[in-house]
Amino acid sequence: MYTFKRINPQLTDKKVVLPAEQIWKGVISVSNAGKKRGRGKGSGRITAKDLNKGQVIGMGKANIVWPGLSAPVVRGRELVQQQRLPEDKEREAKLRRIRDEMVNFKRLKLSPLERGWSGSKMPGRSLGPPDAIGEDEFIGFDTKCLELKAVVNMKGNHGRKRRVSAMVVTGNGNGLAGFGFGKAIEGRAALRQAKNRAGQKLMHFELCNGNTVFHDFHCQFGATKLFVERKPEGYGLRCHRAIRTVCEVLGIKDLRAKCEGSTNVQHVVKAFFIGLLQQKHHQQVAEEKGLHVVEFRPETMNFPKVVASPSRCRTEEEIEHNEILDFTQYCMGGKIQLQKKKFPPFYTKFRSWDIYMKKQEYLRNQDKVRIRMLAETGEVRSFLTEKYPECRMGPGRKEE
Repeated sequence: MYTFKRINPQLTDKKVVLPAEQIWKGVISVSNAGKKRGRGKGSGRITAKDLNKGQVIGMGKANIVWPGLSAPVVRGRELVQQQRLPEDKEREAKLRRIRDEMVNFKRLKLSPLERGWSGSKMPGRSLGPPDAIGEDEFIGFDTKCLELKAVVNMKGNHGRKRRVSAMVVTGNGNGLAGFGFGKAIEGRAALRQAKNRAGQKLMHFELCNGNTVFHDFHCQFGATKLFVERKPEGYGLRCHRAIRTVCEVLGIKDLRAKCEGSTNVQHVVKAFFIGLLQQKHHQQVAEEKGLHVVEFRPETMNFPKVVASPSRCRTEEEIEHNEILDFTQYCMGGKIQLQKKKFPPFYTKFRSWDIYMKKQEYLRNQDKVRIRMLAETGEVRSFLTEKYPECRMGPGRKEE
């Protein structure tokens, strides 16, 4: 179908001049309709090229001296004349190199101590202490990000409303900690809101020996189940990365936690805080059971040590036959951690493994004997050392 229209010749001759920013925006950006359809997800990495970078006014492809533009009009007592200089063959290559460097997306570089769980992403990174409330300041506190994600809410009038949700945890490293949530249009505002809310919801937890929990416990939130085990000093933190971050700001240094079910960060953190709130002192357990709480530790050769005693101890006749007397099972609430069966390595079925074990039999336990000798005598010595003092092993022997 064809139609006839009258065109104003003045409009066709009119030239529209746009700045460079708008022109580049039309090249590298995505329309609102395209964003709704999921287009241009990597458009943030495309940067505009500054074509003027590396170029000097008056200096072009033809290397000509222009008095008053690229050179002074008078140099000393002589009048500078227009002249053509030799062509610069590397000029195009230099400009191309400069423009290629502008295109490459440069990631944020952080020092190893400032990195989070995965590189330069926010989860796991430190945010500093919360903002002061009046005259009260959070001295000695540190805040760490646990989650930062974009959420979308559908509105009837405005369509999809995109905001950023943040979850952080703050603590002073001495048993005082709290977590909070924040939501804003920008990530920085959401993190600040969550940090200040976490500082207003602090909880105090007593630590056993200043480094671990009082006992093993089981806790659950939603579909997330946690089995937390108390460990001796020097064991470290072997747990989910969100639990490790909470322990760092709380002051717990030795712990093992097994997570079963959902590993949602919010559920994991909430379940861990619930377990910390529900743990009991040894004296409380002794009063509840009416029995002594006795500790057996392998580093003390399993020598029994009474850590808590009730005000009135029950007799053997008062204890029921089906009562739980195991301390760990009692604190776990009857829950048992799933233990997967460990199969022996495949090479143990080979005949070469039997030959290797026979050859290594005369060296068995030598490393343990050496460690015991170093601990007791300070050196690796033989049973004939007292009779023949000159027979010593290692660099500490005396040369005569």
